[in-house]
Parts: sequence; C-alpha cells; structure tokens
Amino acid sequence: MSFTNILSHYTVLNRGEKRMSAFECVRRVYQSDGLRGFYRGMSASYAGISETVIHFVIYENIKRKLIESKANANMDDEDESVKDASDFVGMMLAAATSKTCATSIAYPHEVIRTRLREEGSKYRSFFQTLNMVIREEGYRAMYRGLTTHLVRQIPNTAIMMCTYELVVYLLNG
Repeated sequence: MSFTNILSHYTVLNRGEKRMSAFECVRRVYQSDGLRGFYRGMSASYAGISETVIHFVIYENIKRKLIESKANANMDDEDESVKDASDFVGMMLAAATSKTCATSIAYPHEVIRTRLREEGSKYRSFFQTLNMVIREEGYRAMYRGLTTHLVRQIPNTAIMMCTYELVVYLLNG
C-alpha cells in the first residue's frame, strides 16, 4: 500500500468514517510495505525528469526563433527590447507547443509511476511494469489518460512560462 494511495483513499470519507492522521498513514505504509513503501514509483518519477528537459530544450528553441523573427521584422526600429502583448502570446504558444511535445514523448513514465503506486499491485520495478503493461494491454495503454493530462498541463505551463518571461522582463527594466 503506497503513501499516495492511502492519502487519496482517505480524502473522500464515507459517513461516520474517521479521517486518518499523517502519523497513522505513515505507520500503515510502514506496516504493510516497510521502508520501501515510501519510495514506490520513485524510479518512474526520476524518468519524469526527461519530460522537463525535453520541454525546456524545445521551448528555448522556439523562443529563440520568435526573437530572431521579431528582430528581422523590426530591423528599422531602434529599441528592440520593448515587448508588447503579442510577444507574450508567442511565449505562451511556445510553452504550450513544447509542453505538448515533451509530454507526448515522456508520458509513459506517468502510467508506470501510477501502476507502481497501486495498492497490492503485481508491479515491482520500472522495467518490469513497462514490459508487463505492454505485454498485457498493448502499447496504447502507455498513453491512457494522456488527453486529460494535456488538458490540465498545457494551460498551466503556458501561464507559468508567460509569467516567468514577464517577471524577467520587468526585473531587467
């Protein structure tokens, strides 16, 4: 039984059910799975770092192309450092595009991480889970839930990256 499953199980309480304290949750995980129970799905979480790397590489490349394009279009203007709303919309679109690509490439780690954290599951390690899911359910199972994940992540990333760019712009004066 993983820590995440216990917490999510006790978020929605049935009538008359008592809320589990953090200490009780920790004790229950340790009793059922030992110290290892606290680290279930950790290898898949490490694989998730690749999504962030891919996202930033793509984002920075798109951003550089946007800046070059603006510089070529405004060769006559003296002040190229002034940004307008279209620059920030462009950054939001760059963030949305890069996040979509990165998530689509790296999404299988999310499926594996979720399976590894299932209570009482047959999944034991990253590669064992990967092989078992593909063998039992096919390659499409590795992308189950991707659309919902993208609908949640893309707006968040676009707003976050635009906010970051705005703060950097304002701090640089």
